[in-house]
Amino acid sequence: MKFNTKTIHGGQKPEEATGSVMPPVFLTSTFAQSSPGNHKGYAYGRGTNPTRTALENSFAAIENGTHGFAFASGMAAIDCVLRLLKPGDEVIAGDDLYGGTYRMFTQLFQKYGLEFSYVDMDDVKNVSDAITQKTKLIWIETPTNPLMKIADIESISSSVKEVNSNIIVAVDNTFATPYLQKPLDLGADIVMHSATKYLGGHSDLLMGALMVKDEKLAKEIHFIQFAAGAIAAPMDSFLALRGIKTLHIRMQRHCENGKAVAKFLKNHPKVGEVYYPGFKDHPNHEVATKQMKDFGGMVSFRLKDQSKEVAFQFLENTQIFTLAESLGGVESLVNHPVTMSHGSIPEKERLKVGITDSLIRLSVGIEDIEDLLADLEFALNT
Repeated sequence: MKFNTKTIHGGQKPEEATGSVMPPVFLTSTFAQSSPGNHKGYAYGRGTNPTRTALENSFAAIENGTHGFAFASGMAAIDCVLRLLKPGDEVIAGDDLYGGTYRMFTQLFQKYGLEFSYVDMDDVKNVSDAITQKTKLIWIETPTNPLMKIADIESISSSVKEVNSNIIVAVDNTFATPYLQKPLDLGADIVMHSATKYLGGHSDLLMGALMVKDEKLAKEIHFIQFAAGAIAAPMDSFLALRGIKTLHIRMQRHCENGKAVAKFLKNHPKVGEVYYPGFKDHPNHEVATKQMKDFGGMVSFRLKDQSKEVAFQFLENTQIFTLAESLGGVESLVNHPVTMSHGSIPEKERLKVGITDSLIRLSVGIEDIEDLLADLEFALNT
C-alpha cells in the first residue's frame, strides 16, 4: 500500500463478530476464559485490548514497522525506551530537546544512574565522537522543538552502527510524522511519537507511540509496557485511530499553511530570525530536503524586539492562533517556549541553544491561510 492508503487500511480489517468497519471501543478491563489460560487472545486490559491492538497495528503500518505500541502519553513512551537501559548506561541526545524530555532525562533517570550527554547533531561527527563504551542509546529529535534543527537520521544511524551495532538509535518523529519522514527506513531502531499531536490531530487525547521492526526489541518493549502499565485507554485508542485516517490530508494542509506563514514572517519588519527548514538558507535545508517529503507545519521565530513584554503582547493579541500548550491539532496554536514548553529547562541551558524571551513557536493549523496571516499581522502591529 501507498502511504495515503495505509493511514486508512494499514493493519486494519473489519471486526470479526459484526463486520464493523471501525473497531468497537472495548470498554472492559478483563476477558472471559473457557479454562485457565485458554482465551481468545485477550486476558487482561493492561496486557492487550482489541481497540488498542487495532491502533497499534496502524502505528506499525504507517511507520513501516512490524510492531506498534500505544502508551498513555508521549512521556510514557520515552520512559519505556529509557527502561531498556540500566544504571551506568549513557544516552547521547541532541542539544535542542523538548522540555519534558530534558526534564525526564535530568530530574528522573539521571538520579537512577543513567548518564546523559548533549551534542549538536547538525554534525554527524559530533555524535560518533561522543560515543563511549557506556553509550547504549542515541536520542534524536528532528525537527527539533523549538528551533527546528534537522538531524541526518540515515548518516547518524550508519555512523553509530559502525562504532557499535548494539547501540539503539531512537527518533522522536512527532514534528515530522510518518507522512514526512520514516526513521525506521533510514536506519533507526525505534520511532517515538507524542500521538497527542499530529497522529491524533484534534487536541482531544493524550497518547504516546513506539514503533519498531526488530522482534527482540518489540518483546522487550511489550514486557515493559505490560509490567509498568502506562497503556493507552480504549476510547483514546479509538480517537487516535480515527485521527490517523485523515493524517495525510491534514499534513498536506499543515505543510501548505506552514510554508505561507514562514514566508510571511520572514518578510515582516518586526520579525527577526525565522526557523523553518523549508528555507534554502536554513543550515539543515539540504538534509531536510533529502529525508523529508515536505517541511511540516511547525514554525518558530524571534521578534526583533528582544523583550519578554513585547513577546507577551504579541501572544495575548492573537485571535485565531490560540495561546496554549501542545501542537499538531487542526487548530493553530502559539507557544512561548521560555514560559511554557521549555520552562523546565534552566535558563543557562536554554540560552546556550538560543531559547530566549522573544522566541515564539507556532503550530500552524489547517484554517484558511488568509485568516492566519491576517491574525499574525494584527498581533504584530497591535
